[in-house]
Amino acid sequence: MGRLARRWARIWARPRPRLLSLRTTFAVSFAAVTAAVTVLVGVLSYGAAARLVRVDQESVFDQVVQDLRDEVRQHKMTTEDFSSSAPGHDLVRPARTDVQVLGPDGAVVDPGQPGLPVRAADKRIALDGTAGRMTVHKEVGVGDDVYRVATVSLGGGRGAVQVAQEFSDTEDLLRALQQRTLSLMVAVVIAAGLFGWWLARRITRRLVILTSAAEDVARTRRLGIEVPVTGYDEVGRLGRAFDRMLGRLAQSEEDQRRLVQDAGHELRTPLTSLRTNISLLRRIDELPPSTRDELVADLSQEARELTDLVNELVDLAAGQSDTEPPQRVDLADLAEDVAGLSRRRTGRVVVIHASGDTSTDGRPGMLQRAISNLVENAAKFDRDGTAPIEITVAGPARSGTVRVEVLDRGPGIADADLVRVFDRFYRAADARSLPGSGLGLSIVREVALAHGGAPFAYPREGGGVVIGFTVGGGS
Repeated sequence: MGRLARRWARIWARPRPRLLSLRTTFAVSFAAVTAAVTVLVGVLSYGAAARLVRVDQESVFDQVVQDLRDEVRQHKMTTEDFSSSAPGHDLVRPARTDVQVLGPDGAVVDPGQPGLPVRAADKRIALDGTAGRMTVHKEVGVGDDVYRVATVSLGGGRGAVQVAQEFSDTEDLLRALQQRTLSLMVAVVIAAGLFGWWLARRITRRLVILTSAAEDVARTRRLGIEVPVTGYDEVGRLGRAFDRMLGRLAQSEEDQRRLVQDAGHELRTPLTSLRTNISLLRRIDELPPSTRDELVADLSQEARELTDLVNELVDLAAGQSDTEPPQRVDLADLAEDVAGLSRRRTGRVVVIHASGDTSTDGRPGMLQRAISNLVENAAKFDRDGTAPIEITVAGPARSGTVRVEVLDRGPGIADADLVRVFDRFYRAADARSLPGSGLGLSIVREVALAHGGAPFAYPREGGGVVIGFTVGGGS
């Protein structure tokens, strides 16, 4: 059993043959298709040409024999009329034919060049009393050549004339044509293979660059590799899409790295405070009652803030985009739900102003969380305020865009902080003493961007701040 296992291990350890590359496959396929088409065209062309040549030769021979039969029928002719030494013999001896004259007994009177064989059927034709009688021999070997022979009687037992046409020279011509066709086909196939290799190399060069870039990313895990692909065809589009994908992956990796770093930094403060307070618990019996109550309240507050921070980190990282399907939602209705919840939690007056079509395509949970974060932010910074918190939902502003605003009468936001209020963990100097993680507004930004919109913030006339976001109507 162990020997069998080792044998199979050696078999699986053998190097596997490399599969053909795309370039080789393309070149071989191009050459194969070209070869098939060339062979098909060559065979069909040669067959058609050979058939035409043979038919033409046969028609010429048949016409010569028919003219000879008409001649002997119309005129009473003798063997001397066809003698090669008789004056005007070229008129009765057709061109490109071999003529041999037979006497009444079938003997050769005037041999042809070359001499033709005389068979029993030919002798019978020579003795025939009717002019124009004929016998045909399709393949007659004379030396190394092949002839077609027709024997025509002169009538009255005066003899016969044999007319022969060589067909072997035609076959030699066709064989030469066949060889040239084969040579041309081989040359075309070789040229097609070389051209296919060149064309495949030209076409797949950019694919090879993409493959190398992908292999570099897999080997080095560096996402900042530039993909130098040009062109506007499918390969160019693939290269640009691959480059954009790498850019987004690099940005995502950078965002995750910054999120981990920022989260680690923000988690240290509550954890340090928790450790300090927990160390005091060992001496809780030595502390006065007021200090004990303050310590327990501090621990409870730190635990709540730590829980809120972890929950917001989870929401920010997950984005709820994978678990919540998009649907048609009314932002005014979501704002009403958020306002009711805020009234119960904070006791503050929250007023809703809605105008236009406030419906959009989106994920209700994410949008409600964004509106809730804005309202909670307004209540936190205007804790002692008596003016109502206003929520304005208006749409469509342009091409189906819906705008959500939360207005308060709090201390407002300094101009230097307006451009950074949506950054992760950013907290203005005058807000660092307030509870919170600094992630609420960054979640608003992520929700707005995920729905084709953008966040915004600016000072409110008369004091306070206007902060909100837009979403696209078709997102």
